[in-house]
Amino acid sequence: MGSSIQLLKPKTKAAKIIRILKKLFPNAKMVLNYGNNWELLVAVVLSAQCTDKKVNEVTAKLFKKYRTLNDYIKAKPKEFEQDIKSTGFYRAKAKNILAAAKVVKEKFGGSLPRTMAEMLTIPGIGRKSANVILGNAYGVVEGIAVDTHVRRLSRLLGLTKEKDPEKIEKDLMQIVPRKDWFKITYLLIDYGRNYCPARPHTHSQCPLSKTGISV
Repeated sequence: MGSSIQLLKPKTKAAKIIRILKKLFPNAKMVLNYGNNWELLVAVVLSAQCTDKKVNEVTAKLFKKYRTLNDYIKAKPKEFEQDIKSTGFYRAKAKNILAAAKVVKEKFGGSLPRTMAEMLTIPGIGRKSANVILGNAYGVVEGIAVDTHVRRLSRLLGLTKEKDPEKIEKDLMQIVPRKDWFKITYLLIDYGRNYCPARPHTHSQCPLSKTGISV
């Protein structure tokens, strides 16, 4: 009996948080720009440790210069590094993107795969990126993308005590309804950006605090 109450409480809290966030952000979604699934992967890789705004500035030029998957396969690494330099960690990102292009072409026939297991074989793609790509490209939801906002806010809101993104993801998958797995990432990102940033601020002024949810 006691254990079922313990299970119910986090699920009830998660449901309440999601309900409030959906009212605050009815159109919550990814803001990276892309024209096809391969460009989605490129944008997601570039977004690591970089703002979406900066990524969109870079890809506006990048996607005009490299129009097809083959353009990435033929790209000169040093030149490509310069094309994405302002997104930070550009050497690692360039190496991963160009290697990913070859894997997508050779292993998957030029189309991104549709499963988590296959996505994780692509250079530079971890669970967070795979969740984002699969959900946005195909509507395939195998987990919850845990970015820096999700990591920070899920701990702050008492939805997990874990620090490791994969452990946080497992905790969230236990208490968040599956139908909301894809959406919760973007709801928490928008909440973090608009009301509850990482910098010091008065939590009592955040909308969730005003509804009685402790932060």
